[in-house]
Amino acid sequence: MVEVVGVKEHPKWKGVYVIEFEDGSLRIGTKNLVPGQRVYGERLIKFEGEEYREWNAYRSKLAAALLKGLIELPIKESDKILYLGIASGTTASHVSDIIGPEGRIYGVEFAPRVMRDLLLVVAERRNIYPILGDARFPEKYRHLVEAVDGLYADVAQPDQAAIVARNASFFLKDGGYMLMAVKARSIDVTLAPSDVYKREIETLKEAGFEIVDVVHLDPFDRDHAMIYARYRRG
Repeated sequence: MVEVVGVKEHPKWKGVYVIEFEDGSLRIGTKNLVPGQRVYGERLIKFEGEEYREWNAYRSKLAAALLKGLIELPIKESDKILYLGIASGTTASHVSDIIGPEGRIYGVEFAPRVMRDLLLVVAERRNIYPILGDARFPEKYRHLVEAVDGLYADVAQPDQAAIVARNASFFLKDGGYMLMAVKARSIDVTLAPSDVYKREIETLKEAGFEIVDVVHLDPFDRDHAMIYARYRRG
């Protein structure tokens, strides 16, 4: 097994660490909020009394966006985040590491089978609050979610931008950030991915979002992009 020779916090992404191995290779990771817990088979790295989880960009669109040059990581310690399409918690678990015990993730997931997998993760990871629900109808879980600093969306629906806008109107603070993973083929297979991204961006702008950055996620995720925006209430 290749030895770790150094771990240091990334100069731009607070809460994300650069892990250096003796063969010269570098990986990114987060400090494990629940030492000993693996969420998706990721490598656990112990260094100078701390445990880190390797953040696999082929399994997490947010990690892919960072490695593809996303202008910044807006997620910070103690943030409250609404996560649409949390699935089994792969990306959310790293967000959970970053926001720490004072932060909260309200994770909305539609599929009961996937929710069962998530419940195994959150049994120990106490800053994730799972919600079995349909992101198209935020009014049905409005009694469970407080005003949030950020919104993360990965719902792979044809009207994803409209779903994000509706949830933002219920929960996202003025000036809050939004990260949306867009899977072009889930929205319109007849359009080129770049045209799909443009259409989603226009929907977001009409809903009060100011686009900060857009990065394409190839080769980590083909025909995917990450849109980062800020929300301005009218």
